[in-house]
Amino acid sequence: MPKVFLVGAGPGDPDLLTRKAARILETAEVVLHDRLCGDGVLALIPRGAKRIDVGKHEGEQEAVQRRILRLLVHYATLGRRVVRLKGGDPMVFGRGGEEAAHLREHGIEVEVVPGVSSAFAVPELAGIPLTFRGVATSFAVATGHCRGGCNDQWQRYAGIDTLVILMGVKHRAAIAQALIEAGRSGNEPVAFVENGSTPRQQVVRATLAEVAAGAVEVEAPAVFVVGEVTRLGAAARSAAANAA
Repeated sequence: MPKVFLVGAGPGDPDLLTRKAARILETAEVVLHDRLCGDGVLALIPRGAKRIDVGKHEGEQEAVQRRILRLLVHYATLGRRVVRLKGGDPMVFGRGGEEAAHLREHGIEVEVVPGVSSAFAVPELAGIPLTFRGVATSFAVATGHCRGGCNDQWQRYAGIDTLVILMGVKHRAAIAQALIEAGRSGNEPVAFVENGSTPRQQVVRATLAEVAAGAVEVEAPAVFVVGEVTRLGAAARSAAANAA
């Protein structure tokens, strides 16, 4: 029976790749990988394997996704050892569920190898805990893609202590404004962690109101974190600087 491995590549740092993911990747014959898979992770692909970059860019997502599905079915039915390599975790805003369903409909076995999601790893590596006793007892992870506008979908997140937004850089001002309109304070602190887990990682701090006003410059890829826990990350950095 043909088989495809849906493998999570983690947030970028190859040391955060699971042992199982590394083992499968090192024996792959065909690898379809996302644009944000780290270079160190991609270096594990065997030299003789067919490596296909299927990263999506604005405006071409659906066409690229159809191509991905065709390629997965094609190479799997040829009997190749196929790996679909996705940044973070394949089932967290990675369309892994859709790809798995499509493959199974075509009689192809699917094995999912979970990855370390950037939703958790990137804030943590920046010193930001998603929960903290007395500060935050709940968190939610949302996508920053705003199909049909950025207002209605954010109402449900008004009362969440910590909100982690993936792929939210482009629409950050609209998202911040929608969250304020939903009831979150404009003075609430936020943090954008750019290029998390890589040597280029940096943190941009602001308030929701500043983001809503378009006054905050951020470069993608970045994880957008909203909540009081972002102050803890700033405090940890200050303490480390003072100790040095």
